[in-house]
Amino acid sequence: QVRLVESGGGLVQSGGSLRLSCAASGITFSRYAMPWYRQAPGKERELVATISSGGASTNYADSVKGRFNVSRDNAKNTVYLQMDRLTSDDTAVYFCYWPSGFNWGQGTQVTVSS
Repeated sequence: QVRLVESGGGLVQSGGSLRLSCAASGITFSRYAMPWYRQAPGKERELVATISSGGASTNYADSVKGRFNVSRDNAKNTVYLQMDRLTSDDTAVYFCYWPSGFNWGQGTQVTVSS
């Protein structure tokens, strides 16, 4: 059974930082690129960042480029999202996703106060 569990969300002031984690189980984690998505209230879910299976290649949405950093530890079956210089526009529920099986985590809430 595939399971994705996000953690690390919370309430932070504008300009602050958070580090999200997504622990995966039930898949051969190191074989797959892993994306992070987010969904703000009243908006569609959007792709934030993606990291290749080995971690050498990353891609970011323009809105987070230069502020967010995605990384992974294949030995721990975990993908991370370091978020710096947060703004109120980053307030959303953040999800990790396994595209091959269309599996989503439960999400973790990030709220940035201005």
